[in-house]
Amino acid sequence: FAPTPYHSDYFHFPPPRLSSVTQLPTLHGRLDRPDLPLVYDEFSEMPLVSISNNQRRPLIQANFVGNVYHGMPKDLYSYGEGKGGYLAFLGRICRDKGILESIELAKRCGIPLKIAAKVDAADKGYYEREVKPLLGHPLVEFVGEIDDDQKSEFLGNALALLFLIDWPEPFGLVMIEAMACGTPVIAHPKGSVPEIIEHGRSGWIVSNEEEAVEAVERIGQIDRRECRTCFEQRFSVSRMAQNYVQLYYDLVQSKALYRIQPSLFEPLPQPGSII
Repeated sequence: FAPTPYHSDYFHFPPPRLSSVTQLPTLHGRLDRPDLPLVYDEFSEMPLVSISNNQRRPLIQANFVGNVYHGMPKDLYSYGEGKGGYLAFLGRICRDKGILESIELAKRCGIPLKIAAKVDAADKGYYEREVKPLLGHPLVEFVGEIDDDQKSEFLGNALALLFLIDWPEPFGLVMIEAMACGTPVIAHPKGSVPEIIEHGRSGWIVSNEEEAVEAVERIGQIDRRECRTCFEQRFSVSRMAQNYVQLYYDLVQSKALYRIQPSLFEPLPQPGSII
């Protein structure tokens, strides 16, 4: 029988040991927390799906049986020519997302930066102390949080999306949102970035500020139509679905499905048995 997909990490691992349910969880979060090896060592038989190969690195002992990149409907966002003449930051205001680096890059290049971002309660102190004082610069505009209906215009009119992260991003959906709009991405080579961005085709991968400045200067070398094509070829929702179907098929064919291996729990009595 086919595996049942789950997308809530490890929270549902124990119940299948009490039944015949087969699971195939997809892990969406970062896996470098110190408490996680204990969990995945205990449930070492559980087949897992990653959303990037880099995501797996902290848990190489886990039973990863496949990798499926995120995908989106091709018509969710529309193509844009980047005629707004600005750089874009889209996401969440926090230290790991590279907002300070993005502001500094825009100032150094003399190009406007539009920031469409939310400020979570946990990051409000950081925003007030380090980010808000920089928003008064004439090149910096804080747009605030935007929804899906606004992203096509925001990203499609941008010269490039800045993704100067400083953490092991498991995937980074905003990168493929930009690509869907034909907007190249300038990003640090952290986490999944080298898997998502094709250097010179859908953006530039940079390691320092000097390289980032050069990438901004060369952003016109990226063919925006080719950037959109890259999204359609690699990150459409149909491509994602096909990859999952193929993974399920391969698991069934190889008989590599998760089976009951009780260790922490005793199996439930079968119907008709005497307790």
